Amino acid sequence: MLTRRDLMAAGAALAALGAHGPARGQARPTQADLLRFEPVGQVTLVHVTDLHAQLVPMFFREATTNVGVGEARGVVPHLTGQALLDRYRVPPGSPMAYALADADFDRLARLYGPMGGLDRIVALIKAIRAERPGNTLVLDGGDTLQGSWTALQTKGGDMVEALKALTADATTGHWEFTYGAERVKELVAAMSCAFLAGNVQDTEWNEDVFDHTKTFERGGVKVAVIGQAFPYTPIANPRWMIPDWSFGIKEEKIRERVEAARADGAEVVVLLSHNGFDVDRKLASRVDGIDVILTGHTHDALPEALRVGRTLLVASGCHGKFISRLDLRVEGGRVVEHRHALIPVFANAIAPDAETTALVQRLRAPYAADLARIVGRTETTLWRRGNLNGTMDDVILAALMQGQDAEIALSPAFRWGYALLAGSDITAEDVWAHTAMTYPAVWRQRLTGAQLKTILEDVADNLYNPDPYFQQGGDMVRVGGIGWTLDVSAPAGRRISDLVLLRTGQPIEATREYTVAGWASVAEGMQGPPVWEVLMAHLAKGPVRPVPHEHLRLRGA
Repeated sequence: MLTRRDLMAAGAALAALGAHGPARGQARPTQADLLRFEPVGQVTLVHVTDLHAQLVPMFFREATTNVGVGEARGVVPHLTGQALLDRYRVPPGSPMAYALADADFDRLARLYGPMGGLDRIVALIKAIRAERPGNTLVLDGGDTLQGSWTALQTKGGDMVEALKALTADATTGHWEFTYGAERVKELVAAMSCAFLAGNVQDTEWNEDVFDHTKTFERGGVKVAVIGQAFPYTPIANPRWMIPDWSFGIKEEKIRERVEAARADGAEVVVLLSHNGFDVDRKLASRVDGIDVILTGHTHDALPEALRVGRTLLVASGCHGKFISRLDLRVEGGRVVEHRHALIPVFANAIAPDAETTALVQRLRAPYAADLARIVGRTETTLWRRGNLNGTMDDVILAALMQGQDAEIALSPAFRWGYALLAGSDITAEDVWAHTAMTYPAVWRQRLTGAQLKTILEDVADNLYNPDPYFQQGGDMVRVGGIGWTLDVSAPAGRRISDLVLLRTGQPIEATREYTVAGWASVAEGMQGPPVWEVLMAHLAKGPVRPVPHEHLRLRGA
């Protein structure tokens, strides 16, 4: 039960960051502000997720639009901007407003500075562990080993060392699997923490590929952690990289794991999940006995834990921008009290952990010259997060169309990749932060208008199906050269309308063929230059200045 005392403590923590009232205004937070927390109970869970191999501080602009459908329409995490700030009583312009919302991003970014950085995250975790030495469990939600040039070059090896620095007790996966099955096994064997993925079985014998549960004792309480990898990995990513493994939500297996953990004496059951928030919200309503779901994949960040029945859902953002702390008091084998804080990792406010700083420098040293190489400049802010095209997506799409002499371009809606402020140089590291992956080949082919519409409709159904179990938790494929209207409330096959070729202003014709470029095909054997080469060649032509446009229209939200 959430008590009045809990609400007062949560209010005090948010007030220190400018929430629940304007008293602090635009004062920059201190490390003490970030760590201010009144402990409760015997168990402290620390959650970080979707780090995407980001080792140094960066800027990250939150989504302008995050549409929810069905029962998720108009509720968190599908509130953005001022609606989200109003929901949690966060005043505009405050540190927490900058962390949570896209409003006034450029000005606030220059005021409050970059966020994240492994050495800052570790400093916070060490402080929490020092305060609660025998009570703390650090859990990483996956998408940790991919998303940077250094991770790609070491095939995730650098991030295995980063996980050790985080003192993670367990992790799970999604993009990790794009290194291929054999490499994943090597990475898991090298980890200092448990890799838990109870929904991954081999296709021949239906046996577990990885451990599914690990039990810990913290503060005299037995805590079972069950791992859940991204269920749609073989659909969203290349199946040929993991041909002998099956995935899926596998709700019944989760139920069995929970019951087994309880039978084994677990007093607290935690699902360390990479399902995505809406999937986990539905799961919590259907599977009894889960005390906490630490959710990931959809990159949502919520200042309060959301209760579904007896289950608490905790969402901790991405790219190391936040960590979550959740304290639990357990009596009679039940969680009877909790206290939660979403801690924004303001890099300038935190004294970095020296040992981790040295580790990051060592991991980056072999690539430092390449990472720092300036390849372009932007005159407007570049970002990627959101349901529709971001300005960084528009730069990638323009590069594809110009580099491949195409009328239309398609780019996958990957959420990884940080923001670049207006007036910034663009380095090779910045390009790779949006493109570094194991299947980066650019392709060019002829598609009919009918085929284009089918592709867009299929993606839309994967995202906006009213049943969360049929959603893949992503954003809409990015498009260049065409305009359309997306009605998320329409039935499958009828969500996309008003398709127009921007070059001519004419409607897309179902039977006409168009030249289309793209990248990151999940098909095996795709040939073409890596997308970062095409993007860097485009940036070399001069500064880019993309601005939000009006040729993509959203309805039914």
